[in-house]
Amino acid sequence: MKPSSLIATFALTLLLAACGGSAPDDDHPADEAAGHADSGHADAEEPQQGEHGGRLLQQGGYTVELAIAEDGTPPKYRAWLYRDGKPLPPSAGTVEVRLQRLGNIAENHALKPQADGSLLAASVVGEPHSFAVVVLAGIDGKTLRWAYDSFEGRTVIGAKIAEESGIRAAAVGAGTIADEHEVQGLLTPIEGREAKVMARFPGPIRSLRANVGDRVRAGQALAVVESNLSLTNYTVTAPISGVVLARNAAVGAVAGEGSALFEIADLSQLWVDLHIFGADAQHIRAGVPVAVTRMSDGVTAQTVLERVLPGTATASQSTVARATLANGDGQWRPGSAVKARITVAQQPAALVVPLAAVQTFRDWEVVFVRVGDTYEVRPVELGQRDATRVEVLSGIKPGDQVVVEQSYLVKADIEKSGASHDH
Repeated sequence: MKPSSLIATFALTLLLAACGGSAPDDDHPADEAAGHADSGHADAEEPQQGEHGGRLLQQGGYTVELAIAEDGTPPKYRAWLYRDGKPLPPSAGTVEVRLQRLGNIAENHALKPQADGSLLAASVVGEPHSFAVVVLAGIDGKTLRWAYDSFEGRTVIGAKIAEESGIRAAAVGAGTIADEHEVQGLLTPIEGREAKVMARFPGPIRSLRANVGDRVRAGQALAVVESNLSLTNYTVTAPISGVVLARNAAVGAVAGEGSALFEIADLSQLWVDLHIFGADAQHIRAGVPVAVTRMSDGVTAQTVLERVLPGTATASQSTVARATLANGDGQWRPGSAVKARITVAQQPAALVVPLAAVQTFRDWEVVFVRVGDTYEVRPVELGQRDATRVEVLSGIKPGDQVVVEQSYLVKADIEKSGASHDH
């Protein structure tokens, strides 16, 4: 973890502790009804439980035991009725559960009598089970009402604290998921843009006029040699424009026939030879975009794959894919190793989030949705992903404000608050 991240985590912890932890949420009805219970935090009083493990709601001699049943089935509300502590048949009353989720999202669950003596809702209670609850029951002609909070995976972080901690949320929407391949390669001069400067006739070298690294132009004088045949001097010139890569001569030495005095290359463009292994070589084709990154400083340049060579590199048993890279500033150097990302295809997706937005919470993959200063976990079903983004198939909707930076700080604060999973 970077020092800045450690500082942000420490600052968030101190600031929240100074404020007494996560603040209560005001995004639900006031707690005015009888039977108001805990808000779901670890330090709240635990509700009384009935024989079926449900929450006991009592009023005027009547009791409703309410639970979220998920014994191998999708979670649904189930209830049992009592009068003066004695069980009543499910036909003796009615039960309706009204939920208000974060963002003032209303959800109703009407429970129907079952043969096993309970009342059961047909509708599923989606995760997270975090909401303000109002329970309406009718027993013996009496209308009963309870209200309580049942929060989980929720915390409140003030805007200033979030900003200082680097927590940032953004609206989610459509995007693309790329089929990408991370490979490595080598920069090489382009064939036909290299030249060896030769002496035409053997003889002693009288002068040299270029050094390694010099830029020269075609026709520029590079050396003067005295011919052994005519005993006259002649000038050796550069056959192409480029950079001097090597000088293989010294003044006074004898230039032999066929010996290279200089090696020159035009490095304004370079080849990037990328090594592709295994099955990846079967569906990488010319014409796809390539992002090449210089390992020395992380600079990235965009280019296009020009060809996939027909042979196989003997030493590595890899297929070589080649692209051309502009090198006008001369900062890309032949012989340097590079890494590259080849984008084979891009698939549109209805919803995408950055990989940094995704965390694990209990046994879920989740993101954190922000409404005002309140943050809440959202279990999500994920689809395809690439190096930076992941597709979200369910769990959030377009326009939701999702934490995209420092999401681990939100997770840490939720886990610190100890919000219960109240069934």
